[in-house]
Amino acid sequence: MNISIPKGVFDIVPNPVKEELSWQASDLWAYVEGVIRRISYEYGFREIRTPLFERTELFKRGVGETSDIVTKEMYTFDDKGGRSMTLRPEGTASVLRSFLEKSMHHSSPLNKLFYIAPMFRYERQQAGRYRQHHQFGVEAIGGGAPEHDAEVIAMMYNFYKRLGIEKFSIKINSVGDAESRNRFRDVLQDVLRPHLPELSADSKERFEKNPLRILDSKAPEDQQFIREVPSILDSLNDECRDHFSQVCSLLDDLSIPYDITPSLVRGLDYYSNTVFEATADDLGAQNSIGGGGRYDSLIKTLGGPDLPAIGFGIGIERVIMTMLSQGAKFPEKPHPTLYIIPLGDEARSRCFLVLQNLRDKGIAAEMDFSGKKLKKVMGYADSIGAKYSVVVGADELASGTVKVKEMSSGDVRDAALDALADILTS
Repeated sequence: MNISIPKGVFDIVPNPVKEELSWQASDLWAYVEGVIRRISYEYGFREIRTPLFERTELFKRGVGETSDIVTKEMYTFDDKGGRSMTLRPEGTASVLRSFLEKSMHHSSPLNKLFYIAPMFRYERQQAGRYRQHHQFGVEAIGGGAPEHDAEVIAMMYNFYKRLGIEKFSIKINSVGDAESRNRFRDVLQDVLRPHLPELSADSKERFEKNPLRILDSKAPEDQQFIREVPSILDSLNDECRDHFSQVCSLLDDLSIPYDITPSLVRGLDYYSNTVFEATADDLGAQNSIGGGGRYDSLIKTLGGPDLPAIGFGIGIERVIMTMLSQGAKFPEKPHPTLYIIPLGDEARSRCFLVLQNLRDKGIAAEMDFSGKKLKKVMGYADSIGAKYSVVVGADELASGTVKVKEMSSGDVRDAALDALADILTS
């Protein structure tokens, strides 16, 4: 019987044995998730949680039937009722389904939502790219002003900075509205049509269905032809051009560096106007650590009101890998303030009550239940990073006084057994 973990997924554990798997340490994940929640609340976003699986039709309509996610990467299955279900491949469609079902637009004209959630895509495993991966995402629904674009990009930028990531860049572009994209589609096809036989198989397939996605190609044979394509910015109408100009101006005012990248289109069909991406070279070829954009028509496509929206998704695996490769500073691992070592059954019973009393007062404490030799137990207390230790035997029980040892220095001071909390919090 094979019960090993499937390919493309991983465990998050307290202490990974192998150094190359240090990014799977649960303490690192808890720290990053804590930063996510703090910065989200500071920017006015509130958490939303959606199911791991939804009706397949939601993702076909919400993500786009010509996207790689829908055509190649979804985990789709029929449930016992014969209904087609899909494990959530990305967050936006599920959030918007919940937004519409709960009629959130009736309670507030602007809804700012964030999520920390696993996503599922069947794709080739690469650095930071797994079949189950985790995303931090935000969706600002109901805001069409350029300030919303700048705010979301600034939030992403400041999230990386707060984590201590220094070497990264923000790329931005505008893919305009439907009118602008149709105009550019004609230009793009005119330029690429003479080279169609030389394009990659994926680009040939996209040529008629969704030619803008060719600009997202990483295939070497496509690159020389992509470089010949005029900028999509030249095809924007006045309204879209003005919106993008204002976004850039606002980012300048916030001193957020960015590169205008006309070939940036992102991999999802629903984007309109502003799109953006953050990259870090530490991950090699697959160097994106987050990205997003506007999707002003998507809510209407899903049967809802015509509301503008913008959001981003950030891969948590890639963020932690980037932090480790750049030497970003993580907080100390959680460790007990006090380790209690009882000697004998009577001390064990008394110390168990003391242990609970300390925890009731918010003090992290552990106690030895093994009864092993003192030297070995003290070594264990040191290995888990206990700040102090106390040994409680017959003499300590009789006197009610124990010696509190500071593990790092070896300094010892007396304390009342029933008042350990006072000395540990002073």
